[in-house]
Amino acid sequence: MADGQDLGMSKKLVFRNLVSIEDSLRIDREAQSQWDFNPFALVEAAGRSCAQVLKEARPHFFAPQDAQYPDAPSVRIIALAGSGNNGADALVMLRYWLLKGLASPSSVKVILSRSPPEDPMGKAPDTPLWLLVSSLKKMQVPVSLWDDSSNMEAEGGIILDGIAGTGLRWPLEGASARMVEKLNALKQNALVVSVDLPSGLSDEWKLGMPIVKADITLAIEPQKYCLYNPAARPWAGSILPVGGIFPPALLAGCKGPELLDWEYCRNFVPGIRSAVHKYQRGCVEIRAGSPGSAGAALIAARGAQAAGAGLVRLIVDPCIYPIVASQAGSGIMVSPEPDSAGSSRFKPNALLMGPGWGRGEGRSGEIEKALVEEESGTPLILDADGISLSRGLVFHGNTLLTPHTGEFAAYTGLPVEDILSRPLPILLETAAEKKAFILLKSHVMIIVSPEGRWAIVDGMAPNLASGGSGDLLAGFCAALSVRMAREGGLDLFACAAAAAALLVQTGKSEKLAARFTDPMELADHAADLAGRAWLGGKNHE
Repeated sequence: MADGQDLGMSKKLVFRNLVSIEDSLRIDREAQSQWDFNPFALVEAAGRSCAQVLKEARPHFFAPQDAQYPDAPSVRIIALAGSGNNGADALVMLRYWLLKGLASPSSVKVILSRSPPEDPMGKAPDTPLWLLVSSLKKMQVPVSLWDDSSNMEAEGGIILDGIAGTGLRWPLEGASARMVEKLNALKQNALVVSVDLPSGLSDEWKLGMPIVKADITLAIEPQKYCLYNPAARPWAGSILPVGGIFPPALLAGCKGPELLDWEYCRNFVPGIRSAVHKYQRGCVEIRAGSPGSAGAALIAARGAQAAGAGLVRLIVDPCIYPIVASQAGSGIMVSPEPDSAGSSRFKPNALLMGPGWGRGEGRSGEIEKALVEEESGTPLILDADGISLSRGLVFHGNTLLTPHTGEFAAYTGLPVEDILSRPLPILLETAAEKKAFILLKSHVMIIVSPEGRWAIVDGMAPNLASGGSGDLLAGFCAALSVRMAREGGLDLFACAAAAAALLVQTGKSEKLAARFTDPMELADHAADLAGRAWLGGKNHE
């Protein structure tokens, strides 16, 4: 994304590492102190890059103004600016569009959250924000100070949110909070665009604190990981990365978590050799299903098939065996006898326990037996009831837990709101304490390891918010853990990331993104994606 015409629009992310707010401020300071980037240059680069990215993402908002027709329609733009550099970035964006003839002074205005500091000589303070304000005034742009009667109407246009920036360490208050409240309350057809972060968001943000509801967030790289906390993520709208601000060598030092996608994660998993047979592709054994939840067992088994398992053995209670066996199809081996599962012919290369399993008598004992296999190196995937039943156990580094936020809240005893607002500390603490990997399922997927590594797969695919998608994901994880264990070493972190990315990419695929689906249909499309990635691809030999 070094090419200015590609800024933010490439599917391949150049800077995958996410940073904390504190680290982003450190990078800004280092750019000035060690790389001689002065604040004016940084603001100008950020604002212009943001303006270009938004123009490319929403070109219908911008049409060059013809000097022969000065009354031609022009996009209406309102810039809301606080006293920090995010406000200055928004004003640079506005000035850029004016200079390019993409907007006119008569159709734009600036609303400031505060007045400039008093100057005895009547000059603008020598900071990027106030010099930009002075510049825009000379270009005949109306500039006003916020009061509760300020008009924010921009029907059919754009509202730029530069109210607060990355230096925020407490909830918004005063004029800034009232600006956010009024902006969110507007019932209009306007595009709300936040610069870097929706105003109000910070590493300390929790549900209930003031925050702008953005349609688009222009996230300056390196992106801040607070954007992807599950509670905060919906407020950011569509996140468009904006690069080209800081030197790549400076960003190379970022050691934060990675933002992962399918095109990247698919390379974590070894491809399948041409001369392979089913036993070499591995056997997944699944303990799942109970009266009323037989479907969960079938979906998990189909997920393991779709992700490439050579054999899938499904162990179910005798009372649901006739139902499951009649619907499983010929490719899934269904058995009502748990004790027969240890035969040498079908010795499992990975165990999946929990989807729709219930918490009946004997379940805990089965997990404790599986722990022996896990200690010897067999991957153990625990989902749904399997997670709840294992709450008192400590594992041996070969277990992956796949809870959704409610299940993880129950597992840890914390309120769901805390998990949604700030999941990372408790995820890392739990993974280290339990010696297990965790894949937290929500509209944002978070993967953590016992050693403290973590990554994010952005979701935001509402068609996946239905019963069965989690069972499908568990099946993916089991199949991929087999492949990795047999083809060069088990890496449950990479396995979880690839499985999560496969599910999200399936939900966002062109055929499925605009419709409601059932899990078996998702499995079929996931099988297409997985096959294209691992059957005959560049990493298959």
